[in-house]
Amino acid sequence: MDAAEYAIVFALREGVLHAHVTGVSSLEATIGYWREIAREARERDAKLLLLVDELRGEPLGEADWLQLVTASQDEGLQRLRIAHVKPAGLQAIEYCEIFAREAGIEAKVFEHEALAEIWLRYGES
Repeated sequence: MDAAEYAIVFALREGVLHAHVTGVSSLEATIGYWREIAREARERDAKLLLLVDELRGEPLGEADWLQLVTASQDEGLQRLRIAHVKPAGLQAIEYCEIFAREAGIEAKVFEHEALAEIWLRYGES
């Protein structure tokens, strides 16, 4: 599998855009799927995103998350409330949440989809 290969499946359920990503973890794959998510959110006029991220392999580091958020700034993610679920463990994804918030993106990371869904619909930012 190429380093940038991933698969993403979208569904719109009760006003929430669901995105499920699988594949191999890399900066290229992560930038790619976030661009696809931004495009899909614009097309569906979504305001809420539940992302289940099941990429395998080495997690992105702090510098990678900063580069990702910087590369995504013009994609329109600021209009979304984002619940990012990593079922296999959070690894170093807290950097993503920190950098996203600094860029004006409302995002929170979770290990469990049920908690993410509750926060997405009812939780405080």
